[in-house]
Amino acid sequence: MERQQSIVLVRLERFGRYLENSLLCLLLGLMLAIGAMQIIQRNFFSTSFIWTDESLRLLVLWLSLVGAVTASRDDKHITIDILSRFLTGKKRLFLLLVLDLFTVSVCSLLAWYGGSFVRMELEFSSKVLSDLPAWIFESVIPIAFGLIAYRYAIFFCKNLCKLRDLWRQE
Repeated sequence: MERQQSIVLVRLERFGRYLENSLLCLLLGLMLAIGAMQIIQRNFFSTSFIWTDESLRLLVLWLSLVGAVTASRDDKHITIDILSRFLTGKKRLFLLLVLDLFTVSVCSLLAWYGGSFVRMELEFSSKVLSDLPAWIFESVIPIAFGLIAYRYAIFFCKNLCKLRDLWRQE
């Protein structure tokens, strides 16, 4: 029974990775195609579609946030923590706990305020790409930061268990 649950979790993680990687590739491909199309239209036909600039801005938003979520799955975010290079054992784990908790706090706040922003956009019926509701495209903000907060909460729990195990070994 436990082995079946483990297999299911491994498959779910693989599917999540596949989904994230596929979404990143799709977004990047779309962005490159639209950008190239716009360059060709402007240089050879002296015209372009009205929606290309706005769609490229939205794709940059989505690409950066989906990329941040993807980076968070393996704890590969950009960090500037000099102390972790010099600390070992319990001290290093304690520092990781503090950093994970800080990341959870900041990303949770960003998800909360991102959700408030999306609700305001829904209330005001803001439009993008001519006549589409803006909140649909902007909903990636609270979702992405919520996922990052969730992942770092899991890292926090794992590091807490590692620290507990180190204390038990003594």
